[in-house]
Amino acid sequence: FDYMLANPPFGVDWGKYAQPIRDEAAERGYDGRFGAGLPRKSDGSMLFLLQMISKMKKREDGGSRIAIVFNGSPLFTGAAGGGESEIRRWIIENDWLEAIVALPEQMFYNTGIATYFWIVTNRKADHRKGKVQLVDAREMWEPMRKSLGDKRRYMSTDQIDEVTRWYGSFAESDTVKIFDNSHFGYQRITVDRPMRRIWIADDDSIERLQASKAFANLGKDKKGEEAGVGTARQEALIAAFGDSAWPNPFTEFDSFWSHYRSNIEQRGVKPTAQIKKMVFEATARHAPEAEPIRDRIGNPEPDADLRDQENVPMQGLPVPFMVDPMPRIDSEPYLRSVGIYMDAEVLPWVPDAWVDHPKTKLGYEIPFTRKFYVYTPPRPLAEIDTEIEQLESEILELLREVGG
Repeated sequence: FDYMLANPPFGVDWGKYAQPIRDEAAERGYDGRFGAGLPRKSDGSMLFLLQMISKMKKREDGGSRIAIVFNGSPLFTGAAGGGESEIRRWIIENDWLEAIVALPEQMFYNTGIATYFWIVTNRKADHRKGKVQLVDAREMWEPMRKSLGDKRRYMSTDQIDEVTRWYGSFAESDTVKIFDNSHFGYQRITVDRPMRRIWIADDDSIERLQASKAFANLGKDKKGEEAGVGTARQEALIAAFGDSAWPNPFTEFDSFWSHYRSNIEQRGVKPTAQIKKMVFEATARHAPEAEPIRDRIGNPEPDADLRDQENVPMQGLPVPFMVDPMPRIDSEPYLRSVGIYMDAEVLPWVPDAWVDHPKTKLGYEIPFTRKFYVYTPPRPLAEIDTEIEQLESEILELLREVGG
């Protein structure tokens, strides 16, 4: 089609239609409608946009233009690598998103929430290529003389003309912002820190051992074992903590394990890898001053409890036409931007941190409201104090009248 318009339902669960949609996505990929990704099952509105994009004419045949009404969720819902983010990524990296216009609230009969319409096209004018225009028309409304359900506002003809001129002029103002496509992208990086532990044998360690699921499983008689063997194994593991004076704390687990293993072997318990892991977790304590625990080749082991994730803006990075949908996180500009971010925002506070690059994902979101936020400074304290004193005086005067 040359032009397509839609106002799909918001927040509708598409679960009962899910199987054929998922089958098409899996079997046909980008040759079908849903190769870019699938939204959450609880909101199928973006499926309508994917359907419409599949009906666009090729650019060489004249191309197409789409306008679709959404609520705020499609702008930002979904983590990097998730369905909604991947759909946004596919649209933006193909340079199809031309503009998003924020409408006033209370514009629709059955909902008063904020709404936006997206303009999507594969025939952008040259001066719009690589750009996304945001238009804020939230204050362009007139009150209805009589409400129609939740619809209490409308846009007059003059206001519609004004918003159309904002869009057509493609010039920045208080109500129009223009951004490069890369402005909405980010790299979701995983930041790890080394595991630093000491190991202590005490009553708390015994309680933690007994509370673990793996310990409970030891108490279950396995096939081929005599009755009570599992429970005897549990008792031996606990008793091994009290055999001799422990030189707490241990700064190396190998030393701790050597000591403990000797105790359980004397009780006839085989020191399996499962038991070693169980005891490691029960006796370990965080110790920021301890040396990092290292793997067999000397690399520090990451501490899952200290793991963090950061969003590194893609602004300024190249966003070429998306021929290959795979992320480009291993290319030099992307790695360099992560390094600059780490040097400025992370390493000054945690110098032993590093990025687990294979876990990095690309994400896209459009924080529309944030782009038009205008800071309003709080009133001076003196002005607030004066107002409070005035109110107190008025209250006292009223009390005197009541009591008088």
